[in-house]
Amino acid sequence: MEPSAAEVRARVAAIVAGRPVLRWDERHLPYEVGQLWPNAADGASPRAQQAAAEVGVTGCDAAIAETGSIALLSGEGKPRSASLLPPMYLALVRRNDLRFSMADFFAERAEAIAAARCCTFITGPSRTADIELTLTVGVHGPGEVVVVVGP
Repeated sequence: MEPSAAEVRARVAAIVAGRPVLRWDERHLPYEVGQLWPNAADGASPRAQQAAAEVGVTGCDAAIAETGSIALLSGEGKPRSASLLPPMYLALVRRNDLRFSMADFFAERAEAIAAARCCTFITGPSRTADIELTLTVGVHGPGEVVVVVGP
C-alpha cells in the first residue's frame, strides 16, 4: 500500500522530532512538509540560525536508482546549505523523481542543470580516513542521511 502525503508528513515529523530545521522554501518541498516548521531556517536566514540547525530537509531533483544518489540543483529557495550543513540530512523523494541512471537525469534535465547554481549528488555521509586508515564519517557534510520516499 502506497503511503499518503499525510503519512509522509507524520514520518518526517517523527524523524525530525522537534529539532531545529534548515530547509528549502516551502514551494520546493513535496507533501507540504514545509508547513511542519513555519519558522524554520532557510537560505535567507541569518548564518547563526542556519548553523544551529540539527536537521536539513530538502526535496530532490532526482533520485538515481543505479547509484542510490540524490541529485539536488541549488538555486532560489533551494540552498545547498540545507543538505550540507546540519549533522542530519533528510531528503524527500516523490515516485516521479526516480531515474534509472545519471545518464537519464543528465539527458532529461540538461537545461536545468546548466541553469542551476550548483548540482550536488549525495550518496550517503562523507567518509574519509587518515594515514592510519581510521575511518571518519560526516567530516565534509552530514554524518547521517535519511531518505523518505512517498507517493
